[in-house]
Amino acid sequence: MEWYNYIADFFAGAFLANFVPHFIYGVSGDKFPTPFAKPPGQGLSSPTTNVLWGLLNLIIGFLLFIKGSISTAQPLTWVLFFAGVAAMSIMLGKNFEKKDKE
Repeated sequence: MEWYNYIADFFAGAFLANFVPHFIYGVSGDKFPTPFAKPPGQGLSSPTTNVLWGLLNLIIGFLLFIKGSISTAQPLTWVLFFAGVAAMSIMLGKNFEKKDKE
């Protein structure tokens, strides 16, 4: 496997983890921070913006998942995928813990 497949594995996990909160808040009809809010990542965006942002993350994550050739024959691919999920999840949790306090 090429080196860039391993990078794709990590970022597939990161994009798929980022899909979850935006999509859930969006389909629930709740506002949630996105990069398009003012200020970016801190202000609240509309539910529609969150659904669209979540779906874009899903598409990118899925394409990277395929490109990364994640398979059971290569356990490192799964480790990198879940490392991406963990890294993005921790970062999102830290970033959004203050969203309801402002």
